[in-house]
Amino acid sequence: MPSDRKINSTAACMAFMLEGCEMKKVRSNSRMYNRYFLLDPDMHWLRWEPSKKDSEKAKLEIKSIKEVRLGKKTPVLRSNGLSDQFPDECAFSIIYGDNYESLDLVASTADIVSTWVMGLRYLVSYGRHPVDMAEPSQPSLRTSWIGSVFELADMEKGGHIDLFRATQIIKGLNPGMKESRIELKFKELQKAKDQYGEAINLDTFVEAYCELCTRPEIFFLLVQFSSNKEYLDSKDLMLFVEVEQGVEGVTEEMCRDIVQKFEPSAKGREKGYLSIDGFTHYLLSSECHIFDPQHKKVCQDMTQPLSHYYINSSHNASLLDDHFWGSSDISSYIRALRMGCRSIEVIVWNGPDNEPVVYVGSSVATQLAFSKILDIINQYAFESSEYPLILCLVTHCYIPQQRVMAQHLKKILGDKLYAESPNKEENYLPSPEKLKGKILLKSKKLPPSCTESEGDVTDEEEGLEMSRRVGADEKDQLNGMGCKRLRLCRELSDLVCLCKSVQFRDFELSKREQKYWEICSFNEVDANRFANEFPEEFVSYNKRFLSRVYPTSMRIDASNMNPQDFWKCGCQIVAMNYQTPGLMMDLNLGWFRQNGNCGYVLRPAIMREEVSYFSANARDSLPGVSAQLLHIKVISGQNLPKPRGSAAKGDVVEPYIYVEIHGIPADCAEQRTKTVSQNGDNPIFDESFEFQINLPELAVLRFVVLDDDYIGDEFIGQYTIPFECLQPGYRHVPLQSLTGEFLPNTTLFVHVAITNRRGGGKAHKRGLSVKKSRKAREYTTTKTTGIKIVDELFRASTQPLREATDLRENVQNAMVSFKELCGLTPAANMKQCILTVSTWLMNSERSLKVTVDLSETYPTMEAQGPVPELLRKVLTAYDMMIQTSKTLIESADVVYSKLTQAQRAGLDFHEDLHRIGVKEGLKGRKLQKAMESYAWNITVLKGQADLLKHAKSEALDTLRQIHCAAQSCGLSKNGAASPHESHPKRDREIEKQKDAEGKQQPNKEGEVEVVTERYKEVMTVKRSRRIRSETQV
Repeated sequence: MPSDRKINSTAACMAFMLEGCEMKKVRSNSRMYNRYFLLDPDMHWLRWEPSKKDSEKAKLEIKSIKEVRLGKKTPVLRSNGLSDQFPDECAFSIIYGDNYESLDLVASTADIVSTWVMGLRYLVSYGRHPVDMAEPSQPSLRTSWIGSVFELADMEKGGHIDLFRATQIIKGLNPGMKESRIELKFKELQKAKDQYGEAINLDTFVEAYCELCTRPEIFFLLVQFSSNKEYLDSKDLMLFVEVEQGVEGVTEEMCRDIVQKFEPSAKGREKGYLSIDGFTHYLLSSECHIFDPQHKKVCQDMTQPLSHYYINSSHNASLLDDHFWGSSDISSYIRALRMGCRSIEVIVWNGPDNEPVVYVGSSVATQLAFSKILDIINQYAFESSEYPLILCLVTHCYIPQQRVMAQHLKKILGDKLYAESPNKEENYLPSPEKLKGKILLKSKKLPPSCTESEGDVTDEEEGLEMSRRVGADEKDQLNGMGCKRLRLCRELSDLVCLCKSVQFRDFELSKREQKYWEICSFNEVDANRFANEFPEEFVSYNKRFLSRVYPTSMRIDASNMNPQDFWKCGCQIVAMNYQTPGLMMDLNLGWFRQNGNCGYVLRPAIMREEVSYFSANARDSLPGVSAQLLHIKVISGQNLPKPRGSAAKGDVVEPYIYVEIHGIPADCAEQRTKTVSQNGDNPIFDESFEFQINLPELAVLRFVVLDDDYIGDEFIGQYTIPFECLQPGYRHVPLQSLTGEFLPNTTLFVHVAITNRRGGGKAHKRGLSVKKSRKAREYTTTKTTGIKIVDELFRASTQPLREATDLRENVQNAMVSFKELCGLTPAANMKQCILTVSTWLMNSERSLKVTVDLSETYPTMEAQGPVPELLRKVLTAYDMMIQTSKTLIESADVVYSKLTQAQRAGLDFHEDLHRIGVKEGLKGRKLQKAMESYAWNITVLKGQADLLKHAKSEALDTLRQIHCAAQSCGLSKNGAASPHESHPKRDREIEKQKDAEGKQQPNKEGEVEVVTERYKEVMTVKRSRRIRSETQV
């Protein structure tokens, strides 16, 4: 396709197809042949040449086409011999004839594929009136609206407006478009018509608008779903929003509201039609952003202990720049608090006139009064979040000024300062919910043995590093007590309640002696060492205790460490230099968006449960955690600016995109698109990527757009989003600058689908389409501990573990087979499968009748009369899917009970396991390995039980989707009940499943884990969306 050709209407598709192009024809023997394909002038036949067949045989009648499939969705294109030879977006298939044969084609670019698919689908739907389409006899909704805009601008009614006004109108209708580009288009069109000057007439204005403002990828999408030529009615829009975007409970009324909100033409709003411009506005709106709006509010359970959350933390909040040259500024505290920071550091020194001051590094010249800092904290502490703020106080003051500090803290913060002594009967810190509106002081505290008004404590290691970096006299700065001791007054000590700072010695000692209200701070070097050498112990330690990780003193440029390195260990407080933008800060800010930006994010369950196995260095799938497959199609970019300060000449951008996954080591990955060089500010990428996510709760997705310039690749924009916040379907991604500001009108257009990874072990090249036989299936097993009585118990759970895996895998295999025979990807939902079957029946010239009997608990699909071979295979695959689903639903509870009983029996050994192991003769590394294997087994049993319960829930949802789709497509037998009415038995199963999921489970301390209503609501919606997400790439 010529690079300057833009497909902005179906007429343009027809023109290209009439002209024809070369494509590869794929045979069933996996061989490919170059052929020239074109559409006959009467638009009734598709022809190809050269061919060994005579010209009358090398053709295909348009009316015989049943379906046009985009991507590798036939057995021929999915065959192993061809799968890796060309990208998915460059392939498409034409299903034709009563026997549903396929003509499989591969084009050189995705643009050519999109044009052919769009044009052929249009002809299949509206083949009776192709000429009217190519040469419309009356103006479309769009041209009528643009004409009315022109008439309003033509105040003198002279039939033309000046170039400047015409340019400003189009720029106003499409913010972000460059004026130079608009003016150039007007001049090109005038030159082609031998028109010159500053006057723009109606025809030129309409043509320029259509060429400049039509995004081909969105037009292709509109034609795909439209039943009314070049616009969507409310039913079309309803289908798109529900099936593609994964929105639950869509009604025609909701879709009419979308039309009223986004359709620019009065006629379109009156008739309830969404034109290409209205559709584009809708897709660009916040309703179609990639970030799930459910997560813009607090949506997680906030009643867990404080140690079960990641806490947004700032390091050296007073600095504006690096540690050596940076100056201190009070606005830095305001900025950090407004960005959701819930742990903020204040380093206090002796000041003049007995008033303590705050500064960092060499910024003595810009000292800030401690009282002023407290005023700011008091004013802004709970502006962005009502949850507790941890004030990390690093004190380098003499006793008199410490007393002044205590007075300021009590006077300024007042009742906000948490003052209750910890309850020694408890085992965990209070929850964020209980600590709402409170400021917790983290600092040193006098030991209980000290009864004097002042005493010695070990100084913060962080404070020592700061002093050394400044180069000051340590003994003077540390109140004359040497490098390792600090004199502390009683008044300041008594203000520290729940966050007493203590030095970390080792994990075993902490397990025996550390109190739950004590917190350790780790230099990033030490924390990294623990993460690498003791990954399991570090995770276990952080289940009960808070830990704070701060940057090494070597980072004099105030660069940031990677927070993911410590989040994977369960470290709650990873202190970041907020003044330093870049990748690490992007990860931090993006991560904390997921819970209403309240500064607290609940850690994954596998890192919170008292008895569970998780290694921070996991490099494969985790026991009991359902791995996910993330399918990302990067479609296009909009209004990409030239990088700020770019050294390259001109305004041309040559962008490419990195799609990155950050998380546990097993999940970290990145993939790159091609560079687009001829349309850089509005590039079309059309590239698909797939990522396996083993721990979804800790994964972050990041898009980075760079300029591929010969001088050096430069940053254009980025967007970082937690995996849990992704919305499925066609979404726009708003891009942010290096410093975090959103770039106006600058976006990426992507398609997102999320599915469960099938099978075990590592991901295969063909991902979801790989079906595993029972012999090749990989089963999750328990490990030997070396303790006989424990091993016998876990060995008895081998059979139910295999049964659980078989039940899940059999259903997944059957569903994938059914979807693939329908010509869909394994990410498709069941509604789309039923719609596909319905479409086949409508396009068939035979008198075919297929019905779905909804009177049964498990709906059967029946055919009357002779059916083609492909449709017979589809019916057989459907029956297999229903049978495996039935077996799963009816057997799941029994197997689930066996697994949970084995888990509970195993937990009975928890408290005495160490003693039993020693009695069995285990010690040292062998004893430690036994403890790890025990935790692994408990995690496997709980995880596999949860996966089975979730699989049953999904199977019930599949039956519900079949019921709804059969009703809406008219396939239900004997006019069955409406899709909103459920079958009694199935309804009871669903209610039973909901009850099981909603039960409160007591933990080992007898506490009940209470899940907030919003958390349950959000997770239910997300689960439904994932089940229904579907990829059209």
